[in-house]
Amino acid sequence: METKRTEESDVGIIILAAGSSSRLGQPKQLLKLGNESLLRKISKNALDSAAGNVVVVLGSNAEKIKSELKGLNLHIVFNKSWEQGMSTSINIGLEKQLEDLPATLSGVLFLVCDQPFVSSALINNLLSAYLKTKKGIIGSKYQSGTIGVPVLFSSEYFPNLLDLKGNEGARKIIKSNTADVSEIPFLKGDLDIDTISDWESFQHNHQF
Repeated sequence: METKRTEESDVGIIILAAGSSSRLGQPKQLLKLGNESLLRKISKNALDSAAGNVVVVLGSNAEKIKSELKGLNLHIVFNKSWEQGMSTSINIGLEKQLEDLPATLSGVLFLVCDQPFVSSALINNLLSAYLKTKKGIIGSKYQSGTIGVPVLFSSEYFPNLLDLKGNEGARKIIKSNTADVSEIPFLKGDLDIDTISDWESFQHNHQF
């Protein structure tokens, strides 16, 4: 039976930040926007939202990266199996959320750290849509038409998330349940940072 949706704080946030950024050549989590790293910026935006517990999943370069989260009221979990694919971070992040909020967790919202335009307002829009609609998946719709992260899943999808293997990501679940998806516009969601040229272009065109 689906958990009753009553409060935004019944939804936990999982920030997926375990990757090695191999195409970039350095940890993208540490790239600076003004005085703050990408990881610290999105973590603070998550904490400033109306959501509940925030879990950050680290993996590659974890010891170097975790200092970026110093002083923030969140939970850090280390994914020792990060090289086996995105699914391992989804699994361990959700398991941590269930461990901390076993009775009240009605959904989880996934974020990644290389979307610089994710704000607490966008997160709150996703949370509001979750409470107002009866949909089990609330996704972000990019200018390209793609539905992706940030994305929120109700508790009924927890088994599906925990069943993901290897490089499978949450998009597989979205595509398999389109009738249960509601969308929030996020026109700059396509902009992510995978290479040095991506980062240089972003810095040239945007200021924070």
